[in-house]
Amino acid sequence: MRREAFVHEFTEYVPRDPDDGVIYVSIRFRTVVHKCACGCGTKIATPLSPANWTLTYDGDAISLSPSVGGWGLPCRSHYWITSNQVRWSGQWADARIAAGRARDDEERRHYFEQRAGTSGTVTQPRQGQPRARWLRRLSRRQG
Repeated sequence: MRREAFVHEFTEYVPRDPDDGVIYVSIRFRTVVHKCACGCGTKIATPLSPANWTLTYDGDAISLSPSVGGWGLPCRSHYWITSNQVRWSGQWADARIAAGRARDDEERRHYFEQRAGTSGTVTQPRQGQPRARWLRRLSRRQG
């Protein structure tokens, strides 16, 4: 059954078989796990880091960014989790998925190069990266 909302649970260890409708957050292991919102039952793990997903907790609900895209799954679900609510997004064509994966790979590579000190300081957004996302990442690096 397609889900429209989750409840969250902060835990050290994520259960082997997560409950439907629960998002498990493990700060210790920097990961968030839930079953796919489409109802297919697939366990979705989203690693937390500036190079992967970020989690926001406002004292009441959580938000996960960027979106969750089950591109390798038969369901090909695509959704955002914002304030524990599922916001469904349209499915992407194969070419858009490939471009998104390539962009994500490049952003991760760039992030880890900067952490290792092997790359110059970023002074402007990279080609094709939206300005707001670039500013968000820059502010995280500064803080």
